[in-house]
Amino acid sequence: MTTELADLLRRAERVLERLETLLPGPASAPDWDAAHAFRWQRRRGHATLRTVKSPHGIRLADIQDVDEQKERVDRNTRQFLAGRRANNVLLTGARGTGKSSLVKALLNEYAERGLRLIEVDKGDLMDLPEIVELLEGRPERFILFCDDLSFEEGEDAYKALKSVLDGSVSAMSDNVLIYATSNRRHLMPEYHDENLQARHVDGELHPGEAVEEKISLSERFGLWVSFYPFSQDEYLDIVAYWLGSFGVAPAEIEAARQEALQWALMRGSRSGRVAWQFARDHAGRLQEAV
Repeated sequence: MTTELADLLRRAERVLERLETLLPGPASAPDWDAAHAFRWQRRRGHATLRTVKSPHGIRLADIQDVDEQKERVDRNTRQFLAGRRANNVLLTGARGTGKSSLVKALLNEYAERGLRLIEVDKGDLMDLPEIVELLEGRPERFILFCDDLSFEEGEDAYKALKSVLDGSVSAMSDNVLIYATSNRRHLMPEYHDENLQARHVDGELHPGEAVEEKISLSERFGLWVSFYPFSQDEYLDIVAYWLGSFGVAPAEIEAARQEALQWALMRGSRSGRVAWQFARDHAGRLQEAV
């Protein structure tokens, strides 16, 4: 029996050795000098930090009519770059108002000062501890960018993000911040019956447990920045800015106002994204007419 057991253990060890060669190892560091922007991807169990060779070229000056929001996020980023205390940032609000563009513009503004951007999809948030460990000790300053973030009940990615924002057992490296955008202020769907769980105690309002759980994640972001739908005048200002940047003459910009409003009406939104799309279409048609 002893010989049979020893043979069995040896065969088991050989099987485990073969399995170890098939299992993906930890992600290797990229060539940090090859790019300023990176994208974390996990395919078939193997994680890679891929370089983004042609990041979006939008500038801070291109972000229009959200000056207060832009200043708050810009100031936080400058503090981060200077090695001073800074917060993780949650940008929430109306779609197309410049939340994602603002984060991309910060990279273009401060890449030469050591800022780097790593985009992480919601499905890969479970890898956040591995990403943070990979960045620890680097001289650059990294923003982990989670775009259009929202969760459903019980998602593991929700717990992973919450753990990293809390610092878990060990604190997050001081060269890493998380910037996230969402159309939902509390990152999770809210239901009418959850309001019925609220109760009054000695005149104070106490939300139900479901609401408290949803608030708890967004509260872990030290800086909340809210974006609001644009007024008609703000929308037209953005249209004029982009038409001007595309080389359209002032007289033609003024003549395009009514058409720009009709474009927004058809799209059901007066957002910065819609203004940019109209300007591209209009400028392109003017070029065709020349």
